[in-house]
Amino acid sequence: MLGAHAADLDALGAIGRRRVLSARAGIDFASNDYLGLAASPRLADAARGAIERGVPVGSGGSRLLRGNHEEIEALEAEAAAYYGHEAALWLSSGFTANVALLSTLPQRGDLIVHDALIHASAHDGIRLSRAEAVSAGYNDATAFHDAIASWRRAGGTGTPWIAVESLYSMDGDRAPLAELAEVARRHDAMLLVDEAHATGVFGPGGRGLAHGLAPERTIALHTCGKALGAEGALLTGPAITRDFIVNRGRGFIFSTAPSPLMAAVVRESLRILADEPERREALWQRIAAAEAALGIATGSQILPLILGDDARTMAVAGRLQAAGFDVRGIRPPTVAPGTARLRISITNNAGLADIDALGTLLKEIL
Repeated sequence: MLGAHAADLDALGAIGRRRVLSARAGIDFASNDYLGLAASPRLADAARGAIERGVPVGSGGSRLLRGNHEEIEALEAEAAAYYGHEAALWLSSGFTANVALLSTLPQRGDLIVHDALIHASAHDGIRLSRAEAVSAGYNDATAFHDAIASWRRAGGTGTPWIAVESLYSMDGDRAPLAELAEVARRHDAMLLVDEAHATGVFGPGGRGLAHGLAPERTIALHTCGKALGAEGALLTGPAITRDFIVNRGRGFIFSTAPSPLMAAVVRESLRILADEPERREALWQRIAAAEAALGIATGSQILPLILGDDARTMAVAGRLQAAGFDVRGIRPPTVAPGTARLRISITNNAGLADIDALGTLLKEIL
């Protein structure tokens, strides 16, 4: 009965792309815990304090039933204020948030123009949308303008939705957000910015790369499981978009609400962003050291070393892991064929000496 699944897995194995789960080990050059908050004593204390004041672990139902909780509503109010938007909505993950956002807000007769390298979760949301969708060239603001202008000439009358990531997780480079915001203004479009890898690292107080763009036409997705060290995702934007997802978003309506206890933890994460700028300063020191040691410069905490060949990439990653450095190889379909790479992630969980040692060993291996 499951023969087709076995055959598919065998085919993946034959080309070196079958994935397996492995326990974490070695010095962290793989996680998205950029600020080193996941094991922060402040977050642990926040969880303990919330339990002591009676915050439940589980929500017990969807937000529209009994799953709503004052801790979640407090988080959303604080997040909206912190990120400079009218409202915020908290969901269980960045994947869930992207699917809810893109499957709900764009309507029939609208147009979604998305970056060619946008995250898989955005593609899933787009597939569920009733709007037309087209891809635009990677980080090419002119391509977004041309796609919308062509659609208008062909009779498109709805709302254009521009969907991008602010910092791309496999390349470490930034979207041209100022130019894209101007495209949105010219075409009366909405700009949807996935800040997953910029939140906590970029912008004033770690508010992301989209901070300061016109709030009336910008919706930002801030994941809480990366630099914030916790779990879940916050959609911030105009209040009407929050209300519409609450009323029409199937992924929100029919899902059990996230843990109120985790909401208390994320509230503390936001306070740490405001209170401890030294965490970002320490991370940027490490990024500068890593760019020098590895000879890779992206201007971000994500440093890809493209090796091309799948088998070679995984062999090099294996040697680094055996030496105590947790560096992971990334293969298609996560990246394009012929661009297999080591995705070296710089976090506060690795020290400057660790970074130098990784650079020395990597040069020896290559």
